Amino acid sequence: MFVLTLNQRDTPDAGDRVDALLRELTDAAAAVPGLRSPALPFQRSVGDELVGVLEDPHAAVDVALRALRQRRWNVGIGVGTVCHADGSAGIPASGDLHHAGGPGLAAARRAVEAAALSTARIPLAVRGRDAEAAAEAEAVLKLVGQLVWTRTAAEWSVLDLLVPGVRGQQRPAAQALGITTQAVSQAVQRSFWNEEHACRPAAARLLTLAAG
Repeated sequence: MFVLTLNQRDTPDAGDRVDALLRELTDAAAAVPGLRSPALPFQRSVGDELVGVLEDPHAAVDVALRALRQRRWNVGIGVGTVCHADGSAGIPASGDLHHAGGPGLAAARRAVEAAALSTARIPLAVRGRDAEAAAEAEAVLKLVGQLVWTRTAAEWSVLDLLVPGVRGQQRPAAQALGITTQAVSQAVQRSFWNEEHACRPAAARLLTLAAG
């Protein structure tokens, strides 16, 4: 299992944004298969923090990068089993995070605390049984996260109209935005959008290996 714990960094300035992110993740589930049926749905855990449990590492990568895009979340990814709070096997049928326990949740807690304490620019950490694979997954996600973190609003206005792997999108995107096809192409190149999506499977594979 892949547990994501996200806590907000800028609550005093921006106000509590947990509900807004929960709505975004609900909307994203239509486009991200691994988000459609989470093991435990994303939900507020305590204060300005939310937690969700996913079975798909690609979906875990997607959520982590969505959170980093906003530049307001510490992102902790824990890789490990999730069970009932009393230690019995299986995911709680209630879907309530407070009825759950296990190594995956504990790893995500350690990860988000490490992300919050880190002086690195990208506030993300990964913890799992295989510490070496977890460290490698963290390194790749931080590198890809750097691409997401530094994009401008103008670049996102282009990228949000595109779907990875689909050809012939740049002309319709240019028409929708009232810019040239060349400007769309330049935004894609400048933002390293293709490179990001080429790296996502590697990050997902390393997350899987972190389970040990």
